[in-house]
Amino acid sequence: MNIWQQFPDNRMLAELSLWSADLANFTQEIERMEPYADLYHIDVADGHFAPQFLFFPDLVATLRKLTKKPFHVHLMVKNTILLSQINQFIEAGADIITIWFENGEIVPEALDRIREANVTAGMSIGLETSPEELTPYFDRIDLVTLMGTTVGVKGQDLDKNACMRMQKMRQLIKEHGYPGKIKLAADGGNRSHTVPALRAAGADTVVMGSLAYNSKNLQETFDWLWSLPGPQREEMNLIKTAK
Repeated sequence: MNIWQQFPDNRMLAELSLWSADLANFTQEIERMEPYADLYHIDVADGHFAPQFLFFPDLVATLRKLTKKPFHVHLMVKNTILLSQINQFIEAGADIITIWFENGEIVPEALDRIREANVTAGMSIGLETSPEELTPYFDRIDLVTLMGTTVGVKGQDLDKNACMRMQKMRQLIKEHGYPGKIKLAADGGNRSHTVPALRAAGADTVVMGSLAYNSKNLQETFDWLWSLPGPQREEMNLIKTAK
């Protein structure tokens, strides 16, 4: 079953980044976010591919006991450990594993490893990589995570080309016959003033950090998120305006 069938298709999905949670109080943070999270986003970094050291399999296995919501594990690791990390995070309970186009020659084997375990496979690309580079992998993935900032660094502003890249990727997915099967995630630079534009550009899910965890009213924040018009509604509005 396509993992996306369990989610509503008429609103944006919320991926709650556990990197932005209170790292000393995961239990309380997950309990607080549980009514609003569609997925939990878990960044894994090795200090080489990305400048941070983030999350590890035993921790994810422990967190897995706290919620039944899907875990999206975003692997930012070098090729030399990619396959072993995939194996370990599958065992830890990942539902989606995203790897990078920039992992290079090992990507096909890595995607096979993920899919053979009946885990959803996703891919991400850096800011300097053209969206067209991912098209050969469309038949093997169900999620594309588009970075809006440099990988692994918090607090950056959204890249000026992020929305244009989101629109292009959505167009490519449609042209190749995968609309609805491949979802688009916006990761990095997600603020109250950038998320509406990313949604209108085609984002199906948004990775939320401080936007959620620092909210003074979670219900209001998520009501706002869920109300954002997607690209289809924007296109329909343009058609009506033209008439």
